[in-house]
Amino acid sequence: MPQVCEVPVAEVSKSKSQVAPFGYQLLLDLYDCKKGACDDLGLCYEFLEEIVRVLKVEPQSPPFIFRTDGKRFPDKAGLSGWIPLVESGIQIHTLTPKEFISIDIYSCRQFDVEPLKTFVRSYFAPKRMDEQFLERGLDYNK
Repeated sequence: MPQVCEVPVAEVSKSKSQVAPFGYQLLLDLYDCKKGACDDLGLCYEFLEEIVRVLKVEPQSPPFIFRTDGKRFPDKAGLSGWIPLVESGIQIHTLTPKEFISIDIYSCRQFDVEPLKTFVRSYFAPKRMDEQFLERGLDYNK
């Protein structure tokens, strides 16, 4: 089961008896994002391309983004996107009716959370942003 960390920083200090987890995951929930951001395919595509630079990881391909059919699924209208990384992957899901965005950043390398949060805020200007930080694969390196 993933471990939720109280301190949202991947630079977790480990004693000599502990082994590093397999990966680190930052989960961000953005509420009341700037108008139009949730339905802006270009903005979300650019976000996935640029966050790779902030995270300092290697993409395996360009981003993939899909638009949900807002006529068939009006409460689910929005975008879902993913960029695969050598180190894992980044996902974004938007819900236009609520101006809500969820972002999952997963990497097998440690990373600093604060620059990522600043970057996300600069793109989507949420009125509120909740975060969770997980260590994944706690027994992987044993």
